Amino acid sequence: MSTPAFVPGLELARRFYTEAVGPLLAAAAPGLPHSAARIGPGSEVLGHDTPRSADHEWGPRLQLFLRPEDASRHAERIGHVLAERLPKTFHGYPTHFAPTGEARDIRVMRATDGPVHHRVEITDAPSWFTDTLGFDPTSALTPADWLRTPTQRLAEVTAGAVFHDGLHTLAPARTALRWYPHDLWRYVLACQWQRIAHEEAFVGRCGEVGDELGSAVVAARLTRHLMRLCLLMDRRYPPYGKWLGSAFTRTTAGARLTPVLTAALAATDRHERERHLTTAYETAAGLHNRLGLTDPLDPTTRPYHSRPFRVLRADRFAQALMAHVTDPAIGELTLPEPADTGPETP
Repeated sequence: MSTPAFVPGLELARRFYTEAVGPLLAAAAPGLPHSAARIGPGSEVLGHDTPRSADHEWGPRLQLFLRPEDASRHAERIGHVLAERLPKTFHGYPTHFAPTGEARDIRVMRATDGPVHHRVEITDAPSWFTDTLGFDPTSALTPADWLRTPTQRLAEVTAGAVFHDGLHTLAPARTALRWYPHDLWRYVLACQWQRIAHEEAFVGRCGEVGDELGSAVVAARLTRHLMRLCLLMDRRYPPYGKWLGSAFTRTTAGARLTPVLTAALAATDRHERERHLTTAYETAAGLHNRLGLTDPLDPTTRPYHSRPFRVLRADRFAQALMAHVTDPAIGELTLPEPADTGPETP
C-alpha cells in the first residue's frame, strides 16, 4: 500500500466525520442528537503532528458524543455499524487500528479484510470530561478542579476542533475551560515566578565553585520555567515536554527569546550563561508589566544580595501578583517550596 500524502490529523478527522461517520450515523440512527469532535490526547489536537505521528494512535479518528441516556442505549449498536460499514481506507489511510504488539492499548493503522476496529469513540460529554479531567466542566468549577489538572490535559480539551455540536454541550464546556479565572491566573503566574526565584542565583553559585555541569543543569531548569511562564502570560496552557518548545515558539516572546535561551543552554561558562538568562528575565519582566495584573515593577536585574550573581529577584513578581488577588480562597493558597530540599522519592 502506497503512503498517502500527509494530511494534518484535524483536517483528516473533519473529513472523516463529514464524509464517512456522519452519513453512517444518520442512516443508522436518524435524527439522533449528537456532537462530533477531535479533542483529547494526540499530537494533531495541539497542531504538532507530522508524518511521523502515523506510527501510533494517529489516523481517521474522532469522538461522537451522545446524550447520556442515548449513549447507554445506542453506543454499542452504532459502534457495530461503523465496524461493519466504514470504508476500509479513507483518503488513503486505513480506518482499522491494530495492536502494535508493544502494548494492548496502543494501536496503529493497518489494512484489514474484516470488520474495522475503528477509533470512533462513542460516549457522552459528562463521562468523557470526567474521565479526562477528573471533573465535569458543565458544573461549577472550583480552584481545586483547576489546580489539580495538568496543563497538558487542559490544552488537550480546549484545543482540537468541534465538527458538529448538535447537543450544544461541547462549546460551553470548552469555553468554561478556555482559561483560568482572573485571580487564579494571578496565582498560577505567581507560582511560576516563585520557581524562578528559588534558583536564579544558583547558575552563578554553581559556576563559582567550578561546577559548570551543575550550573548548566540549573540553567536548563530555569529555561523551562521561563518558557512555561511565557506561555502562561500568553494565556496558553503549557504542554508537556515533547511539545513545550514548539508551543513556546508561538508565544509573543518566542521569536525574541528562542535565540537567547538557546544561547544560555549552549554556554560553556557561568558568566555567559548568566548574561543570556538575565536578558530573558528582563524580557519576561517587561511582558509581565504589559499585562497590567499588578502595578509596574522594575524589570532590571540586580546583584543577589552581596553576592556577585545577576538576578531579577523574581519573588518580587510573585508577591505583587498575590497582593492583587481579591478572592480570599485563592489568596490563602501557598506558593511552591524550593525544589531539592529533601530526599528524592522514587
